[in-house]
Amino acid sequence: MRQSNRILAAVVLAWATAASAQAPYPTQRITFVVPFPPGAATDIMARTVAKKLSENWGQPVIVENKAGATGGIGSQFVARSAPDGYTLLIATTSSHTMGPQMMKTPMFDSVKDFKPVSLIAWAPNVLVVNPKVPVNTVGELVQLAKSQPGKLNYASSGNGSSIHIAGAMFEKQAGVQMKHVPYRGAGPALADVLGGQVDLMFDTVAQSLPHIKAGKLKALGVTTTRRSNSLPDVPTIAESGLPGYDMSAWLGMVAPAGTPDAVVQKLQAEIARIVKSPDVVEALRPQGLELVGTSSKEFDALIRKELDVYGKTFKEAGIAQD
Repeated sequence: MRQSNRILAAVVLAWATAASAQAPYPTQRITFVVPFPPGAATDIMARTVAKKLSENWGQPVIVENKAGATGGIGSQFVARSAPDGYTLLIATTSSHTMGPQMMKTPMFDSVKDFKPVSLIAWAPNVLVVNPKVPVNTVGELVQLAKSQPGKLNYASSGNGSSIHIAGAMFEKQAGVQMKHVPYRGAGPALADVLGGQVDLMFDTVAQSLPHIKAGKLKALGVTTTRRSNSLPDVPTIAESGLPGYDMSAWLGMVAPAGTPDAVVQKLQAEIARIVKSPDVVEALRPQGLELVGTSSKEFDALIRKELDVYGKTFKEAGIAQD
């Protein structure tokens, strides 16, 4: 009798395991890991997409913030997670193609440890200064910085972040010297710019926009080659005296290496659909994001290209590793 029960239990367990393996993805909770603190554009975008994905697929989709090391801690966590499509990373330029190159011993390999799902959005940055800084244009800022070498300081969300590199590239192209002040996140960095403890910052349009409109910050130029739809009257840095200046940041989704192609393809198709839906576009409009939704192959090509480009840029600009 006992032998029969054991056999029956083994059969039931085998049946349940097989049924679970054959069940279409997803069958359980999905987690989006954001490798930065809550509140910034990356976090808001992740929560907006997570809510929509949960509604569409009928499974809970949560967002976990694992900040630190310019996105390295959260990225490493996902790289070491099970490759089953249930733990995904909201990657950024800072965490994926810049930050790792600032580390003498990288915490992960941006290509080998992940499988790209989709580029979700471009996130333009803007050069903002505290109102007490006596400049109103990029040209005036360059003149002031040249007259006071090393006196002006700029905040960033951490060494190797896109905000840091935007500042370092500006120094290099403008031929000026400023002091870099790194913080553990863009929020604390902006707080000190608003408070006057730091002079300026290359911030996301989304985070700075309300303060620009309120007159608490002065916007001098956007870092991309095209003007931002959210700040149409603010010139690009390139058209303000630094031709060729271009610092484009992006947000995207990647999965751990080894995640089944079928799962990645299903995620990619749904994410691309979501970022084009009118309600999501409207919800993210205030963040200044340019929603995209590319194929996995296109996103992979972008990551590989940026790793090469920024690797060379860092060396030419003399940006040292930590």
